[in-house]
Amino acid sequence: AVVSTQSTGDHVGKLSIVENEDQDDTCTTLVLHKEDHTLGNVLRHMLVNNPEVEFAGYSIPHPSEEKINLRIQTYETPCLSVMYRALDDTMEVCDHVLDEIDRAEEEWKRAQK
Repeated sequence: AVVSTQSTGDHVGKLSIVENEDQDDTCTTLVLHKEDHTLGNVLRHMLVNNPEVEFAGYSIPHPSEEKINLRIQTYETPCLSVMYRALDDTMEVCDHVLDEIDRAEEEWKRAQK
């Protein structure tokens, strides 16, 4: 499983949802395992630029821990929906950058002939 619910230190997969007593899906803390500032800052950026998101922030509990805590609060949309949207948007940006690099490389190769 990619997503699991976390109430203790155990987790399955890359992403855990910290259990919320209110069971409110518009305010959630996610734990991304084996991640750091690289992904945390990108996701935070994508989330805060989404008009459905009221708050998004992340923290690294301790420098020796390979995980980030990502807190998301939305106006009405479920947090997991905006999280998946942020991940999709990140993939689109990465694909665009790779396409631009490939295009620039081809241009450079043509100029070398």
